[in-house]
Amino acid sequence: MNEAVLHMAERAEARCAERFRSLDRTAQKNTERVLDAFRTHRVAEACFAGTTGYGYDDLGRETLDRIYAQLLGTESAVVRIGFVNGTHALCSALFALAKPGEILLSVTGLPYDTLQEAIGIRGEGFGSLAFYGIRYEQVDLAENGGPDYPAIAEACKNPAVSAVLIQRSRGYAGRKALTVHEIGEIVKTVRSVRPEINVMVDNCYGEFTDVIEPGHVGADLMAGSLIKNPGGGLAPAGGYVAGREELVQRAACRLTTPGIGGECGASLGNNRLLFQGLFMAPHVVAQALKTAVFCAAMMEEMGIVSFPGIEEERSDIIQTVCLRSEERMKRFCRGIQRGAPVDSFVTPEPWAMPGYDDPVIMAAGAFIQGSSIELSADGPIRDPYYVYVQGGITYESGKLGIMYAAEELLNA
Repeated sequence: MNEAVLHMAERAEARCAERFRSLDRTAQKNTERVLDAFRTHRVAEACFAGTTGYGYDDLGRETLDRIYAQLLGTESAVVRIGFVNGTHALCSALFALAKPGEILLSVTGLPYDTLQEAIGIRGEGFGSLAFYGIRYEQVDLAENGGPDYPAIAEACKNPAVSAVLIQRSRGYAGRKALTVHEIGEIVKTVRSVRPEINVMVDNCYGEFTDVIEPGHVGADLMAGSLIKNPGGGLAPAGGYVAGREELVQRAACRLTTPGIGGECGASLGNNRLLFQGLFMAPHVVAQALKTAVFCAAMMEEMGIVSFPGIEEERSDIIQTVCLRSEERMKRFCRGIQRGAPVDSFVTPEPWAMPGYDDPVIMAAGAFIQGSSIELSADGPIRDPYYVYVQGGITYESGKLGIMYAAEELLNA
């Protein structure tokens, strides 16, 4: 490896030492929470036996639901490999919140690209929320990147608004992730105007970055993906919806069908991986956050704009790097791909990815296809050419991936 990169990495890592200790403390507290939940709900080897067919009486599945509810601060949860991705889980949750003629209000600006078609903001998708007459409105974030509380309060006065959507993570946007505290303040703002409005959180990329979750600050419903933070790099597929019992059951009916809800759904021998992945998740998330902090330090060494900064509070696992050109995006992603344990020989190129308006470049060599908790870097090819670095299932491998990316940029 380039000597200049080695020296930069040494300096960068030294600057991260105190931040790393803080992240380890968070991982310790979250591991304690997970162990407490496992003890409370009496996890035993019998929980790892999977079911087939209808999936009735699946001890492991039912135990895992209760554990997720405890960890996320909610009444109920459904954790299923039947959710094909985070967008599927989120869409199922959204349909639990609103009826035809009512309004879904996003209070964090435009939702993540793949959710826009599901809502009906763009496209003419059969079966979207808009297709069923559920309208959409939004409140943009304030100039400082945080919630615009006065505008949220004003928008909630509309009697047609039945649900509020909060996107915790940044998605493909140049904004900061919302902290759990900020989410709690949004909930308070909504409740102060119309207590009957249900508040939902897109919790993707955020789990275990803090010692509390949106359910602990009053969110009515939340959803996320198992191949991101809570799967710990071991869950082979799936997602979760957690929140108030009534709303969770409505979402389960969207996943399956009314009359069945969460009562069916065979786990097909995957229970052990879901339990073990959740047990590993606090540690793995800390590894991903260390990789992101190291990336921030390396980019500072190179004079490249990236955020959050080394010392900034983090509420998701994503590091945004501003590369200013398509060619530099390609080079950065080539370096990340070199650091992958799978498909390291592949050269990432932009392509028309389903659900996105712009071509997307993606570097990812993961054991689980599309797993965002494993090291990846991706972004739409559009100005200002942000690439979003995610994951790092071990800090050591994540660090090497960032170093390879830095080397590719230097070679330019």
